[in-house]
Amino acid sequence: MDKIISRKIISASVSDSLFSILLGLIVPNPFGEAITSVPNYLFAVVLSTPVYLMYSFPAILIYGVLTSIISDKIGQFVSIKIENGKSEIIMSGILHIVFGLVMLFYSLGASILFFITDRVLQKDNIDYKLFKLSRVWQFHYRSG
Repeated sequence: MDKIISRKIISASVSDSLFSILLGLIVPNPFGEAITSVPNYLFAVVLSTPVYLMYSFPAILIYGVLTSIISDKIGQFVSIKIENGKSEIIMSGILHIVFGLVMLFYSLGASILFFITDRVLQKDNIDYKLFKLSRVWQFHYRSG
């Protein structure tokens, strides 16, 4: 379970970064004011992306990780019941979309990015540890 939670937190971090950048590029000015030039557009993107990141990260981290775990567990349960391995991915994807419909366009995009990112990380089958950096720091501290 620790491996799953670590992977989900990494997936949330990566997908939220991608989501914030894409949202900043698509909706650079959330207040709807007209952007009249390319430099104004780029300035708006640079300003809006950290704001999107600041507001979306807690939601994706808490809600996204929890619902993703639920989606994967239900997908596993269904695939065992109907004895079809591919149904796990399909069911989990459908549930990610359903849970992502909370705020329609915004959260749906984030949930799809989360699902794709998590599947890519899961395919690599690496044992993700959240505290590997602390081991590197401990080694550096002892040797220094």
